[in-house]
Amino acid sequence: MIRLHNMRPRRGSPHRVKRLGCGESSGHGKTSGKGHKGQKARSGGSIRLGFEGGQMPLIRRLPKRGFNNAAFHKNYAIVNLSDLASFKEGTVINEQLLREKKMLRGNGDGLKILGDGELKHALTIEADKISASAREKIEKAGGTVTLRQKAAPQGPRDAEQPSASEPAETAEPKKKKPAAKKKSPAKSTAKKKTRKG
Repeated sequence: MIRLHNMRPRRGSPHRVKRLGCGESSGHGKTSGKGHKGQKARSGGSIRLGFEGGQMPLIRRLPKRGFNNAAFHKNYAIVNLSDLASFKEGTVINEQLLREKKMLRGNGDGLKILGDGELKHALTIEADKISASAREKIEKAGGTVTLRQKAAPQGPRDAEQPSASEPAETAEPKKKKPAAKKKSPAKSTAKKKTRKG
């Protein structure tokens, strides 16, 4: 029986300590495995990853061109029809229900239904995306599919403009600048005549 007084480390796990500065005959003497002078020989002299002594590093020398879609990529939580076969007929299946049943985990950008498996009874499914084969199988079984539409995020410019749902009367009419008064040609000719005379 293992007790505190008879516990031993696993065989092969302890290593012999490298003894430094014990003379040249120790195998690690004189420079203690650090070589001759230089930045790496100093205490605390460590070099960060990718540093090339001050010259332009490789990551900055390589060209970076083109559009990268990684920033706009969306990760959908995926559910197959084989996973939905366990629900009773007429059940309304949405992301909230699947999370309660612990069929979805983690954070995602929505729910996507894929057509792997068969569906034998009608279900009402609310999702963000669905494959063509999954839609065909659901409708063939007598079910319905509704896609959720997420509202587009409004920027500062969108906030100023009236939305399409609001009536046109609520939008403030633009104030017209007062038109500059035009001088009548008769008065201007009369002034010219008086100056000549």
